[in-house]
Amino acid sequence: MLKLNLADFSLEHFMAHYWQQKPVVIRQGFEHFADLISPNELAGLACEEEVESRLVYKDAGQWQAEVGPFESYARFGDEGWTLVVQAVNHWSPEVAALVPPFSFIPKWRFDDVMISYATPGGGVGPHIDLYDVFICQGSGRRHWRVGDRGDHRQFAAHAALLHTDPFEAIIDVELLPGDILYIPPGFPHDGVSLEKSMSFSVGFRGKSACDMLSGLADHVIDKELGKALLSDPGRPIHQHQGQINARDFAMIKAQLQGLLDNDALMADFAGSFLSRTKCALDLQALEEPLDAADMANTLREQDLLRTGGLRCFYVDETVTQGVCHIDGERFEFGAALQATVRVLCDNDSLSHAMLKTGLQDPEFARQLSAWVNAGYWYFQD
Repeated sequence: MLKLNLADFSLEHFMAHYWQQKPVVIRQGFEHFADLISPNELAGLACEEEVESRLVYKDAGQWQAEVGPFESYARFGDEGWTLVVQAVNHWSPEVAALVPPFSFIPKWRFDDVMISYATPGGGVGPHIDLYDVFICQGSGRRHWRVGDRGDHRQFAAHAALLHTDPFEAIIDVELLPGDILYIPPGFPHDGVSLEKSMSFSVGFRGKSACDMLSGLADHVIDKELGKALLSDPGRPIHQHQGQINARDFAMIKAQLQGLLDNDALMADFAGSFLSRTKCALDLQALEEPLDAADMANTLREQDLLRTGGLRCFYVDETVTQGVCHIDGERFEFGAALQATVRVLCDNDSLSHAMLKTGLQDPEFARQLSAWVNAGYWYFQD
C-alpha cells in the first residue's frame, strides 16, 4: 500500500501553508516508488477509443498535438515527444492505488490521475493549470521549472496547446523517482524529460460558478422545479416603462435566491452534479448476474472493491435520510441506513461486516447487487 511520506512538515502544515497558496517539492514523498503501470501498458490504453489521450511533440520547431486513439508510435522516433493519458485510475487498479494517499482532500475535489510517458527532451511546453496537481515522479528524471503567480500572457502554441510566455523560476529542480512536485492553480510551469520517464499527476479541481450555475439550471429543469412565476399583487403604478426599479430588482433576486436557499434542493444538486464522472468508467458487467442473496453470500468470502473513478458522495443535509449520490444518480435508503450510506461512500473496499446492517434491508441489498452486476463494484479475487 502506498503511503505519503512528509519528512519536512505535517499534513496540517501543508494544508495551512501550501495548499492553493504556493508550490513545493516533496522529496521522496513516496519511498521506493516504482511505476504503477508500464510504458507499454500506457501506450496500449491510448489505443482505446474510450480512453482520452494525446501526444505532444515539435515538428520543425513548432509545437504539435494529436488526439488518440493511436495505432503506432514508431513515426515519432526516440526523442522529443510525450504521451499523455487521462483518468488512468479508471482503467488500472494499480494506478487507482495512488488516490488514497491523498484522502486528506475530499474526493469531490478529486479529478483524476493523469500519466505521461516522455522520451528525452519531451514535454508539453510552459503552461498554467487551473487545478491543483501533485506530480509524482516515476521512472526516469524530469527537470521542472515553476514560476510565480502573476499576469502571464497565454497564447495558443497549437490549437490544442495553451502556452505561456517565458517566466522566471521560483522552483528549478530535477525530480527523481518518488519525488513529488505540488503546484497550485495559476503557477506557470514547464517540465522536460531528461531521459525516458513516467510522471503520475494526481489532480484536484474546483468547479467555477459558471459551471455550477449551468449545472443547477439543468438540475432544476430535469426535476421540473422552480416553475412558479413571479407574482406581485398590489404593486404600485409604474412611472417609467423602461425601468427595472429597485423593488422589482429585489423581487427578481429573491426569486432566484429562493432556489439557492432551498437546502434540500441544493444538496440533491450538489451530490448529483459532483458525483458525475467526466471520463468513461471501466465497467465490467457480470455475465451471470447475482441476486441479493448470492451477492451477500459472496461478500462473506470476498470484499467488494469500488471501480476506479466511480464517484460516491453524501451530503450532510440529506444523509440523515440515508441519501447518497452514485455516478450522478440519487438514492434514498431511509434514516436507519445513514451509517451504511456513509460506509459505502467513504471506503474503496467494503467487507460483509461493514455492510451487515445494510444487507438486512431488502432495498439496499437489491440495489447493491444491481451495482455489482453493472460493474460499479466488483469482488476482490
